[in-house]
Formats: sequence, structure tokens, C-alpha cells
Amino acid sequence: MFSRLFAPSITVSAHCDLPCGVYDPAQARIEAESVKACIAKANASDDETFKARALAIKEERSDLVKHHLWVLWTDYFKPPHFEKYPQLHELFNEATKLAGAGGTKASWDEATADQLLAKIDEIAEIFWETKKAA
Repeated sequence: MFSRLFAPSITVSAHCDLPCGVYDPAQARIEAESVKACIAKANASDDETFKARALAIKEERSDLVKHHLWVLWTDYFKPPHFEKYPQLHELFNEATKLAGAGGTKASWDEATADQLLAKIDEIAEIFWETKKAA
């Protein structure tokens, strides 16, 4: 009796967690630009306190890059996108690794940050193609 009393009267579903149009790879790119700037400024400085602050910010922003990429990967892109763009899984995997412990979190190399930005740009290109098709 209780299960019928508290059972939903209608079932609803949605294709995403947020209203359409909220997703944008620019969020990941902005954070990646911040990572690159932290690397450049820390590399140009002799101040150990400044470098320690830059390290903390660089690691935080690298995590945010991964977060924004994961949201796109898991919430925005759907099976039809992965069928049309079979390289998409690999692009996300490479980009999140470049933002992780084996990438910008552990490195002071601007080239690593540039590689991350390039992967985000590739993802963004596909993202905008899917938005045109919608």
C-alpha cells in the first residue's frame, strides 16, 4: 500500500543535467590558459614564495580543466557523437591526462600546457560541429 502511495504518478526523463546550451569547452580552455600563465610566470621568477603560490594555483586550475572536460565528455556528448567522431574518446582521454598528474599538474613545461590547449581546441571544434547539427 505504501509503495503505491509514494510511487511517482508520472515518469520524466532528460537528456542532460542542465538546460541545453549551457555546455561550452571555453570553460576548460580558460582554466588551461591560466595553467599556462602560471607556468610561464613561475618559470620567469626567482621568488620561491611566488613559485609556491603559482604551483597551488596551477594544480587547482589543472583539476578544473579536468572537471570541465569530464562534464563535456560524460554529460554533453552522447553515443551518436562518439559514432560520428570516433576519435573523441581518445581526445578526451589525452586531454584529461595532459591536465593531470602526468601533465600540467606535475610539469613546469609550457609545451605541455600548449599540448593541452591544442587538445581542448580539437574537442571544441567537434563540439561546435555538433551544435551546428543540432
